[in-house]
Amino acid sequence: MSLNQRCADALEKMRKKTPLCHCITNYVSMDIMANTLLAIGASPIMAHEVDEVEDMVSICGATLVNIGTLSQRWIEAMVKAAKKADAIGKCWVLDPVGAGATPLRMSTCKELLKYHPTVIRGNASEIFALAGIANGSRGVDSTDSSSAAINAGKALAKEYHCVVGITGEVDYVTDGDRVIEIHNGVEMCTLITAAGCSLTSIICAFLAIGIPPMEATAFTLACFGVASEMAAEKAKGPGSLRVMELMDALYLMKKEDIIARARFA
Repeated sequence: MSLNQRCADALEKMRKKTPLCHCITNYVSMDIMANTLLAIGASPIMAHEVDEVEDMVSICGATLVNIGTLSQRWIEAMVKAAKKADAIGKCWVLDPVGAGATPLRMSTCKELLKYHPTVIRGNASEIFALAGIANGSRGVDSTDSSSAAINAGKALAKEYHCVVGITGEVDYVTDGDRVIEIHNGVEMCTLITAAGCSLTSIICAFLAIGIPPMEATAFTLACFGVASEMAAEKAKGPGSLRVMELMDALYLMKKEDIIARARFA
């Protein structure tokens, strides 16, 4: 069965099951991330209070940890959630936003990596930073091409026994040995806030229904890429793309759209 067909089937399965996804994420992305999950067919819980994150990890299908807006209280919650997920065998996804930009972000990532994320999704600069390769990071934006980070992604995946998704003009997913390329998406998504954060949450939705990590990551990138292409065909600019067209496309996207438009290599 082709990856296109398997991706389409996984999307249909996810929409039938409506998995509960626990998101510890930044202030900038909370609204669009929650709406992204709802639009594609999952159910979000946006909870970051230290005293309840362990309970949330336990009741949800998978957890996302996004380090975009750090504070000491949030770091405590993130580490507590990751540790709980690792202890009970729940899938969790790390989005290392701006890793390498500051010592605080790097130290937070290093602590979180102790608890074996199922998937790490980042841009090239973030993946370079986590892999310990010296490259500049300009805030949360990548200063490297995604293809340049493939070897760093492989090394990171092998070191932490996880799957790594590298997003950019072309997206790459690796388990340290295999590499899947996804050639979907539109440049306009780089002009809206939290697009990358939001797509990472969809990985949780696929993981929560039992899709293997490498496929869950590749299917997410394809689905979000196809939806963004469909949205860009109607959007007049980044405002209408973010506020209306992208959410509508995620909601209206059908199996046939994935089969016809997803471009795996």
